[in-house]
Amino acid sequence: MKIKPALVGALTASALLLTGATAASATAQADITRAKAIKIAKKAVPGGRVTDVEREYEHGYRTWKVELQKGRWEYDLYIAIKTGKVIKMKIDRD
Repeated sequence: MKIKPALVGALTASALLLTGATAASATAQADITRAKAIKIAKKAVPGGRVTDVEREYEHGYRTWKVELQKGRWEYDLYIAIKTGKVIKMKIDRD
């Protein structure tokens, strides 16, 4: 039995599409890493120096709590582990 070239091309395209969809959904499900949370916090507070990073729960979300120091100010940023969104930001004078 011979397989037509057009059928082979269609099957290959379908296989690539399915593989790509699986890889994309796995990437979308990945949690934000500690390093990525630090990048997000530094972008929110340019020039800030990271003093502490820990995992916490805040407003029902698993978060990274990133503490930064800038001048006499201390910033606490709570970044959602699933989305990378800043959930809460506290600013205190040191």
